[in-house]
Amino acid sequence: QVQLVESGGGLVQAGGSLRLSCVASGRTFSSYGMGWFRQAPGKEREFVSAMRWSSGSRRYADSVKGRFTISRDNNKNTLYLQMNSLKPEDTAVYYCAATVDHSGSSVDYDYDYWGQGTQVTVSS
Repeated sequence: QVQLVESGGGLVQAGGSLRLSCVASGRTFSSYGMGWFRQAPGKEREFVSAMRWSSGSRRYADSVKGRFTISRDNNKNTLYLQMNSLKPEDTAVYYCAATVDHSGSSVDYDYDYWGQGTQVTVSS
C-alpha cells in the first residue's frame, strides 16, 4: 500500500511555470513506476508523463513535450512535474499515480494508487 499526496497547484498566467510535487508514503517508493495524469472539466482523464523506476526513462504526452519535465527523488520519496510555458488548455486537476507492474505506462488503469489531485488553472 502506498499513499500519494500532491501539492504545488495554483493559478498562473499563460506562459508561467509551476512545479507539482507528489510525496509518497508506505512501501518503498523506488520500486514503483510513477506517472502524472490530468483531468479537465467535462473531459476524460488523460496521460501527462511517466517515469520508469528502474531505468529512469521518461515519456510525455505530445501536448506537453518540451514544456513539462518529470523527475523523482527517491531519497525524499517525491515525484515532481516541472511545468513551463503553461497554456490555458493545461488547466486541469493533476494527479500522480503509482504502478507496481506497469512502470512507464501511459494508461490510467495500469496504475494501482492515486493521489487526491491538485488544481492547476492557467489564465489567458
